Amino acid sequence: MLGLRQKITLGFSGLLIITLVIGVQGILNITRLGGSVDVILRENYRSVIACQRMKEALERIDSGLLFTLIGEADRGAALIRKNEAAFEEALRVELDTITLPGEGEKASRLRGLFSRYRAEIGTVENSAGPIVSRREAYFSTLFPLFDEIKGTADDILRMNQQNMSDANDRARRTAAQARKHMYILLLAGTAAAAAFIIFSRKWVMRPIRRLIRSTEEIRRGNLDFVVSSQSWDEIGQLSESFNIMAASLREFRRTDQAKLLRIQRATQQAFDSLPDAVAIVDAERRIEVATEAAKIIFFMKPGAVLSELPFSWMTELFDQAVRTGRKAVLEGGNVIQQFIRGEEKYFRPEALPIFDNDHLTNGAIMMLKDVTLLRQHDEIKKGVIRTVSHQLKTPLTSIRMAIHLLLEERVGTLTEKQAELLVAAREESERLHEILNNLLDISRLEAGRAHLELQKASPSSIVLGALDPHRRTAQDRGISLRTDIAVDLPDVLVDRTRIDHVFGNLLSNAFKHTPPGGRVTISVSAAEAEVQFRVSDTGEGIPAPFLPRLFEPFFRIPGRENETGAGLGLAIAKEIVEAQGGSIAVESREGEGSTFTFTLRRADRFSKEVDPS
Repeated sequence: MLGLRQKITLGFSGLLIITLVIGVQGILNITRLGGSVDVILRENYRSVIACQRMKEALERIDSGLLFTLIGEADRGAALIRKNEAAFEEALRVELDTITLPGEGEKASRLRGLFSRYRAEIGTVENSAGPIVSRREAYFSTLFPLFDEIKGTADDILRMNQQNMSDANDRARRTAAQARKHMYILLLAGTAAAAAFIIFSRKWVMRPIRRLIRSTEEIRRGNLDFVVSSQSWDEIGQLSESFNIMAASLREFRRTDQAKLLRIQRATQQAFDSLPDAVAIVDAERRIEVATEAAKIIFFMKPGAVLSELPFSWMTELFDQAVRTGRKAVLEGGNVIQQFIRGEEKYFRPEALPIFDNDHLTNGAIMMLKDVTLLRQHDEIKKGVIRTVSHQLKTPLTSIRMAIHLLLEERVGTLTEKQAELLVAAREESERLHEILNNLLDISRLEAGRAHLELQKASPSSIVLGALDPHRRTAQDRGISLRTDIAVDLPDVLVDRTRIDHVFGNLLSNAFKHTPPGGRVTISVSAAEAEVQFRVSDTGEGIPAPFLPRLFEPFFRIPGRENETGAGLGLAIAKEIVEAQGGSIAVESREGEGSTFTFTLRRADRFSKEVDPS
């Protein structure tokens, strides 16, 4: 009995033979057609083009003669010389491509006629001769030669065109014959292929379909299914192996089912013990496993679909994590507020993608961390800062006044050492006063109680006004101060006093960290709904790990202990910009410099706001 390999080899061998025959026949037919087309192009096409060019050149020579007869001698002579060369070039091509009987005699006659024509041109072209004799020479000699030359060129043209037509007819007959042969071979190939398909259904397809049905049964969990086999070829052997595999799976199922059930229960118990709301979601957004907190607070029960829950942000986070393959959080790191048994709770949602063995996302872990205590601690910290700042301001004012009076020696003369100590105390008290003012500003901005006087202003006036107090500082430090302001910028809504504070902080930092010979640049450009301001420097830059924390209050970059600031300037700048509806960001490369970018809203996109508090 033939095996599956022999059956398939037999069928494909017949198809291979027919394919080879069709291919060889096609190549021969294409070769014959190519020869016919080559005759048309190689033997006649160049002659046709040459005759057409000779006729065109001859007509332009005739036009040049007419120019000379009407008094345009220079123009006519130029036209005659140019086209004489063109005619001779085309005639040379024709003499080199003579292929038809009688074509050589006509080409030689054409050469002789043109030689006589050129000899007579001088008579008409000679402007010193009488015009009457020149016209007589043109009409009696040159014009008849013109017609005779043109007629001879037309004869050569027609000869080649007729030969091209005959070659085309031959090519058509060859193509018709080749088409007939191809039809016969295609019919034979179709019949052979149909026969192979009929037999392959019996030899191959039916046993394979039985195997497919068997795999479907096993996929549905029916491991007791037995594959029937009626042949001893490779498919029969595969069917027998399939039955052995099913028997092995039945044995594994009996031993592994209990173990899998134990693991599943342990996993669910571990999930239920987690304090945060956590759920595993598959690629179809269906929840597979969830903690008790997720079930109770966010209704994330196993089997539920994310899009059916009353939280649209949850679906958006899931889609973002699956699409990007990275952790997804709400814009700006926002939190979600939920009331649980009348108690206010805050959660920070995240979506972590789940990858398969091929590193493709096939789901996500939804995590909703309870940040209520962190938020309460933050509020307590802010309250303490506000209270302490207010409580310290009054005694600090008294201390500053006392130091001022002592330095003015209104209560007695000071020694040099006493004056030196009091000056140092005055500097430190002023620094402490500035820190307290900054803390109070942050508190008012965060609480929304800061009074902002938003008004229309041009970006160029904002930049130039903010730069004036710092030009002398830049000059003293040997730093180049440049501006790059786009033209036709729209007005922005801004509190001029507070935005000067933002520029002052950014410029002071840039001067502090840019060495002499460096450059600080302020550039401005417009976007769809905002105007972007950028302060760039060529200084030491900021290490990448510290960039996310740069706008936090009291944060100072480690290793720069020589700085005297309290780490509040950038935090205040951030609060001021965001209070005016903008945003602020930083880009930096260590050793190359930093760029701080903040935005302000365009006045033509938003109505004027008087006091957003």
